[in-house]
Amino acid sequence: MSKRKKHDLKWIKETLELEENHNWQSQPGTRIFVAGRGALRFDIPDNWHFEPQENSFCFLDRKPPKDDCRLEASFNLLPPGNWAAFPLVDLLKKVVKDDTRQPIEQDEIHQFKRQTARVVWTQFKFIDPQENRPAYSRIALGLGSNVQCLITFDYWVDDAERVTPVWDLVMSTLVLGLFIRDPRTGFALPD
Repeated sequence: MSKRKKHDLKWIKETLELEENHNWQSQPGTRIFVAGRGALRFDIPDNWHFEPQENSFCFLDRKPPKDDCRLEASFNLLPPGNWAAFPLVDLLKKVVKDDTRQPIEQDEIHQFKRQTARVVWTQFKFIDPQENRPAYSRIALGLGSNVQCLITFDYWVDDAERVTPVWDLVMSTLVLGLFIRDPRTGFALPD
């Protein structure tokens, strides 16, 4: 099995000049991440390293190999339908139960709603097998506006105080399915 080379990835990073009266807003020290023309959006610290993966987007606190934590996000566009009753909590419980890192401790499941999105997330502790060191993993599942997202955040227990504000930032700015007509203006469809 051959590995796909980075230049074969389907993601294209493009930098555009914003129009003077654009609608993009983020907190100082952060930048806005948008995928799929607005299918998935959140803020991330502006000094974090970005690495697109084949089917996801990865943010690291530092450029590898000096990184200590990893936030990874992906999304799927769903067919139109009534997703309001989809059992997100049950799915999250299954995801944690099936995790191969063998969680040794799990926190409660958190739930919140934003615009049309429902989001559930939890944290569990595990022992990293390569470094034999305690680590946390946070997993969020979101569903709204016919978009489903998965966001994971892995970090060392020792770094929790430093990096958990990044998770809080991502969760507080997470938006699903707010599609953007022109990225230079940031106005959502329909304008």
